[in-house]
Amino acid sequence: MSVLCPRKFWVGLLLGSAAFFSSVAPVLATEPVLQTEQSDVVTLKPYSPHTVLVEDAVYSHNKDGRVNVVDADKGVLLGMVQAAYNPNVVLAPDASRFYVGETTWERGNRGARNDLLAEYDAQTLKLMVDEKLPSRALVTPKRNNLAISADGARVYVYQMSPANAVEVVDTKDHKITHTVEVPGCALAYAWGNAGFSSLCGDGSLSNVSLEADGKASVTHTAPFFEPDKDGIFEQSPSVAKDGSTYFISYSGKVYPTTLSANSTVQPAWSLQVGAGLKPAPDASAPFEVTWRPGGWQMSALHKATHELYVLMHRGTFWTHKDAGTEVWVYNTDTHKRIRRMPLKVASTMVGITQDAAPLMFTTDEEGDFFISDARTGKLLRTMKALGTSLIFTVAPGEG
Repeated sequence: MSVLCPRKFWVGLLLGSAAFFSSVAPVLATEPVLQTEQSDVVTLKPYSPHTVLVEDAVYSHNKDGRVNVVDADKGVLLGMVQAAYNPNVVLAPDASRFYVGETTWERGNRGARNDLLAEYDAQTLKLMVDEKLPSRALVTPKRNNLAISADGARVYVYQMSPANAVEVVDTKDHKITHTVEVPGCALAYAWGNAGFSSLCGDGSLSNVSLEADGKASVTHTAPFFEPDKDGIFEQSPSVAKDGSTYFISYSGKVYPTTLSANSTVQPAWSLQVGAGLKPAPDASAPFEVTWRPGGWQMSALHKATHELYVLMHRGTFWTHKDAGTEVWVYNTDTHKRIRRMPLKVASTMVGITQDAAPLMFTTDEEGDFFISDARTGKLLRTMKALGTSLIFTVAPGEG
């Protein structure tokens, strides 16, 4: 066994290091020079049935809210526009443009308040119009804080200052044509080309017909639900073209409704009974655990097939905000459950495209976006971290 003396050791180490650096020097010298990035502008293709808008409220820093444009066939983010402070978005019937209701302050979190209705070109994402509104309801994002008529000629903006009212915006002239007070009522459910309904605190509907001279006529239905015993989800699906709406209660009752100047509400049917279970009790027996609807955007309608998609979970009466662990699909003509699709991850949102091969959208607490086959529930692709607080989707043809 030999031992290297200290002097020889250091000499050998230095020589070896020199040889090492001389051997790598040519490699470093031949590394490629990175090219400067070039910016460009892309125009999106006309929207397909699977091009969807996804609202992200970004609750952790919600002045940075946004609306994402997603190609659901590829699971690719195509673009994004900012949508500040509890925004809402509606898509024009021809998917050529979309509108965002938002609120900003001149100095970020203070100063003069600006309530805005922004119009974007759907393909270039260029801001076309930035209209100042008298006010808008600055509350948690609900689809029916903002609504659009069947022909896209009017946008309805719900506001609460100084009282409950709806601003009617002409999308061609970009002017407010009506300010309709709806005392004791809230939100806007568009029907036809010149009308909307609002939900009222006594369990009824207020129906507003717009006239060309700036006037509006108002009718009311009889109360059809008891808000203090079995409230309904404000995010229940509604179709502007024919006024068909399915108001769903916390206990799981479905009220088929046709909105018009004289809205009609048919007798309610039960989600649980349609699935072969007994009806779920209302607030008078709040502690019974059973299958119930819940979530934020907790239902969606596929118009052509009359199929209603509902997020369901097991819980007591006051769990209507809990995420759904399954999606139950009903035929709205027979009132029967026709499919039951367990979710790998519980979701507070369900969305549906309107074509013959529909896709279904769900999310999780991390902001992942799940794209599934709506016929089977099979997960097709996942968009990791699409957002922070994904609220709802808007697909072409929903209205």
